[in-house]
This record gives sequence, C-alpha cells and structure tokens, in this order.
Amino acid sequence: MIIDRAALSDAEEIRALQKIAYVSEAEIYNDYSIEPMVQPLAEVQEQFENYIFLKAVVNGSIVGSVRGLLKERTCHIGKLIVHPNHQNLGIGEQLMLKIESFFDRPIRYELFTGNKSEKIFDYMRKLATK
Repeated sequence: MIIDRAALSDAEEIRALQKIAYVSEAEIYNDYSIEPMVQPLAEVQEQFENYIFLKAVVNGSIVGSVRGLLKERTCHIGKLIVHPNHQNLGIGEQLMLKIESFFDRPIRYELFTGNKSEKIFDYMRKLATK
C-alpha cells in the first residue's frame, strides 16, 4: 500500500469511493441523502483548492482517502474513508498519521461525523490516545 497526496485527477475515484464507504453511515441514519452520498463531483474538485487530499493505493486502486485543512491553527479533518473490503487493516490510521504531518503545529484537531456514528467515535478515541 502507498499513501500519497491525491491529485485533482483522483477526484472522481475518491468521490466514487466516498459513496461506497458511506453506505454504512447512510444505513445507520436510514438516509441515503447524507452529504457524502450526494456530494457533486464538482464540489469535491473545488475542495482540492483548499484541502490537502491523501489517498491510499493498493494494486493501482484508491482504497482510502482523507482530506484536511488548516485554518487559524485548527486542523479540520474530514471524510476519512476506507473501502469496506480494506477496513480494519490500519489504512485509516495510516491516513490520519500522514495527514497530521502536513500541518505545521496545529493547536487542535476537529473531526466531523454524525451523532449516531459510534464506530467512528470509538475509532477516533483510539487514535487520540496514540
């Protein structure tokens, strides 16, 4: 597996992966219109102007991604995604560690997720203690 900075040309594949990765969240909320499921490709492409996007690549395919933005010394991290077939292999953790290295001494990190996402809350608590 290779973790590298994503390019604008990766936006379409990242968006497709995002939709796959968020199916489980949509099921929790019984709502397939949540933002990650319906986010237009053009909006993802626009985010490349301000956000750093990383990708995890296995056998030539993007299997994970995360995006981050530093604003007023707060690192905003969003859409940490891993393909369901590649989850629980440490890819998300490696993406998080790598994205943190791109930002110069943030005083805090902000992560965004829904209020019913217990699996994600537990995962983020685990990462915060490392």
